[in-house]
Amino acid sequence: MEKFWILIQATALAGIGGTGLGGAIGALFKRDSNKTASLLLSFAAGVMVAIVCFDLIVSAIETKTNVYIVSLAISVGAGVVYLLNLFIDRVTNKEVSHIDKEHPETADDLDEIIHSNHLSVHIKKNDTRFSLFVAGVIMACAIALHNVPEGMTIGASFANTNGVMQGSALVLAILIGLHNIPEGMAIAVPLINGGVKRRMAILVTGLSGAPTIVGAIIGYWLGDIGPLGLALSLSFASGAMLYVVFGEILPQSILMYRSKLPAFFVMIGILIGLIVIHS
Repeated sequence: MEKFWILIQATALAGIGGTGLGGAIGALFKRDSNKTASLLLSFAAGVMVAIVCFDLIVSAIETKTNVYIVSLAISVGAGVVYLLNLFIDRVTNKEVSHIDKEHPETADDLDEIIHSNHLSVHIKKNDTRFSLFVAGVIMACAIALHNVPEGMTIGASFANTNGVMQGSALVLAILIGLHNIPEGMAIAVPLINGGVKRRMAILVTGLSGAPTIVGAIIGYWLGDIGPLGLALSLSFASGAMLYVVFGEILPQSILMYRSKLPAFFVMIGILIGLIVIHS
């Protein structure tokens, strides 16, 4: 039970704390930095890849579960997040004028990562409160899609540890907290520019990270019901995280800062993750 509550606290710090910190930074400066966000996301993505590939998936296989079942669960995890993202993009892209043939198929700006640009468009058009509410729901859904599988990864990693808190579980919680900082910035900046008070913007931004806790509970519960449940939890969460990294974070980080530097930060992240796993 102690381990479960530590999981909740660590995940809350990663989800609500990381996103809220990003909101506070956005409230202070009222602007974002694509370069800083790009390099931060690239580094976090590298460490996540190392932990998923060299720890979580290996642990899933070590439960003696058939490798084909592990592979299928990884594919399902990636597919579910892909389809949910595809649905939101198809519903919302028509609202923003810059989504056209000349625009990259993935986000190339910090605001686009979690669809906060949709809120900005509604504010500039002086749309109704209902339109702003819909834009807010879209932002919340987009954030939840990323935070739930991230939380599942933390939960599955906790279920896979023998002690109360070890290695990859702690690192994942810290990394996801860092990853949530630019997301928090992207939420807070348009809210403040739209007239929301800074304290309220920070509060709303922090609460948007709450779905991470839900994902952590699901991942931990599945991982705690037996070897097969642990293998499925680790595999599904790994697949979801791999899609988030390769389908969202890395394309976005490269487009946000068109340079070779993000690639080096990914490699540094992978090496750091490898060291953490085996230290």
